[in-house]
Amino acid sequence: MDKPTILRKRFIPFETVDISGDEVLLRNDELLVTRWKAIKPRNDICGGISWAFLKNGVKISRFYNHSGEFAYWYCDIIDVDFDREADKYVLIDLLVDVKIFPDGKVEILDADELAEALEQNIVTKDHACRALRKLNFLLEKIYSGNFPPEVCKEYK
Repeated sequence: MDKPTILRKRFIPFETVDISGDEVLLRNDELLVTRWKAIKPRNDICGGISWAFLKNGVKISRFYNHSGEFAYWYCDIIDVDFDREADKYVLIDLLVDVKIFPDGKVEILDADELAEALEQNIVTKDHACRALRKLNFLLEKIYSGNFPPEVCKEYK
C-alpha cells in the first residue's frame, strides 16, 4: 500500500500538522484507518487508532491510556479534501467534537469554539452548518445504540 500524505488542519488554534508518519492500516474511497502515537505528551492518553469516514465527515478515534487500555472514543467532525494526483488527504477539523466514555457517558465538546470561529469569520456559515449536520448524524448513531460502527471493532 502506497503511503499517502495526511495533514490535519485546525482553525483554533490555526495550524496544519503533518501526520503522515501515522501507520496506515487501511484505506479506500470511504475509509482511512490509522494507528498513531500522541504528538504531544499527555497524561490521559498515549495513542490510538482512527477511522476517518471520508464521505460522512466524521473521524472516530479509539484512545488508549499509557497502560495500553481503552480510555475513550473521541469523534472529530471533519471535512476531507483529497487530492488524488498528489495522494494527499487534508482532514479539516470543524471544531465541534464528541467524547464517549466506556460507561456510555457522552460529552459534546468545543461548540463554543465553533460559535467563536463563526463570530470572528474564521469559518463560514457553510462550515458551521456542515459541522452541525454531521454532529447531528453522529449523535443519532450514538443515541440509537449504533456506535461504534462495526468496522471500528476490527482493529485494537
